[in-house]
Amino acid sequence: MDLRLIAGLGNPGTRYAGTRHNAGFMVLEALAGGSQVAFRHQTKLKARLADIGWGEQRLRLLMPQTYMNACGVSIRAALDWFNLKPEHLLVVVDDMDLPLGRLRLRGEGSDGGHKGLRSTIAHLNTQAFARLRVGIGAPSQDPAVRKAATVGHVLGRFTAEEDPLLSQVLNEVVRGICMIRGQGLGAAMNTLNGLRVQAHSTAGTTH
Repeated sequence: MDLRLIAGLGNPGTRYAGTRHNAGFMVLEALAGGSQVAFRHQTKLKARLADIGWGEQRLRLLMPQTYMNACGVSIRAALDWFNLKPEHLLVVVDDMDLPLGRLRLRGEGSDGGHKGLRSTIAHLNTQAFARLRVGIGAPSQDPAVRKAATVGHVLGRFTAEEDPLLSQVLNEVVRGICMIRGQGLGAAMNTLNGLRVQAHSTAGTTH
């Protein structure tokens, strides 16, 4: 995969900073921090943007500022502006169906009920783009309780007990993205989809 653009999805503003629904933003912040690059506002893209590297090796990090259900507008604008195609794109989203510590990388697929992916598919007019789902856990396994608690859960913040595990997960995602660029999507899928990251475990350990 010739990865040129990573779109991390979330909701803008301090009200939503650090919430589970902003896992995509957290991944981009971890990538930018590791490379010591800063985000800047790009009005024409309705986004914050950071660049890692230069020339043909440049990797652009896009944080749409449109709110989750309209993020496809920003992603479409970025692809057009930088003359990129969906096959150059990785979208990073939260996933309530996966526990914290689990990741799922796919080369294409449906939105799976995620409004950010739904908007992206609608504006790109294709499902053929890579996406990485970051597990955030569910509020309950009981369907009725889960439905009632979903909004509060995804817009809530990770607990102090979960923070160390979240940090490990972000480290694994950063490593996985390096693997996509160096070894390809298939190799990264084999590694990331098999991870069972647990608190205080050795990074990369599968349980």
